[in-house]
Amino acid sequence: MHTRQLGPFQVSAIGLGCMNLSHAYGTPPPPEQAEAVLQAAIDAGVTHFDLAALYGFGASETMAGRVLRPHRQRITLASKGGMAGVAGDDGVVRRVIDGRPEAIRRNCEDSLRRLQTDVIDLYYLHRWDKKVPIEESVGALSRLVQEGKVRAIGLSEVSATTLRKAHAEHPVAALQTEYSLWTRNPEIAVLQACRELGVSFVAFSPVARGFLCDALHDVGTLPAKDIRKPMPRFQPENYAANLRLLPGYKALAQEAGCTPAQLALAWLLHQGPDIHPIPGTTRVDHLLEDLAAADLRLGADLLARLDAHINQGTVVGNRYSEQSRAEVDTEEF
Repeated sequence: MHTRQLGPFQVSAIGLGCMNLSHAYGTPPPPEQAEAVLQAAIDAGVTHFDLAALYGFGASETMAGRVLRPHRQRITLASKGGMAGVAGDDGVVRRVIDGRPEAIRRNCEDSLRRLQTDVIDLYYLHRWDKKVPIEESVGALSRLVQEGKVRAIGLSEVSATTLRKAHAEHPVAALQTEYSLWTRNPEIAVLQACRELGVSFVAFSPVARGFLCDALHDVGTLPAKDIRKPMPRFQPENYAANLRLLPGYKALAQEAGCTPAQLALAWLLHQGPDIHPIPGTTRVDHLLEDLAAADLRLGADLLARLDAHINQGTVVGNRYSEQSRAEVDTEEF
């Protein structure tokens, strides 16, 4: 397994995003299937596992804690707080963004318990709560480092400006946001800021939420609770326009001698040694397919044609709805 430097940690070049093991894309897989994916990742040499308090309102962390505990010393465990499930007066658990120090501490301590570990290697602020100064939230993360509950801190879905403010309060080891051929927002300013500050970049949704796998052709088949349904790019008219990009993309994958998903991951790895893709999957065969992308070497001409074929100018629709865009702090095309 190829490795890369993620903050102070040496990790597998491709990590595993654990969101969809219990969250986000409709009905989650049965627990035994999700656990098999985690075990297969360990067996294949994956050492970077990305979780969050939000995922399944703690279910992903609980599962990961059970499966990964015997391997704790040889993996890098990442999780996130500042956005979690909170029960309302009616007893219904809802997603709440809360960047107050007391909420971050509570989220972290809950995650430590579910993950069955004494320390989280990389702990992110999942969303910047704009009602709380970023310095205040990062100060809370810093105190968790001082107490030995967290080894390094990260930020998710923030702008270059916010990253710089946070980094001045406490060194930021990693920044995580969406990045793929069809989501180029990090290229506006965040990637440059990360490189100036020595911050690793973790790319979630690296295969464009399934689009670059050539796996979703009819958005009408998406389950009711699938988080893609309200996303502008997945609205029927926009998605029909985006599907027209796939034949040319698949031809480039064939030329490269790989699958469409592998081409998407290989493209990301070629963007720099500081880029860490974390694809998620519910199937062991797809996991092994993804990991094989680390062995691919793409020529400059093929990379240039990929860039020209799928980019912010050829993809139709924003990545988030207006409500979701208001919750993030990233520069948007």
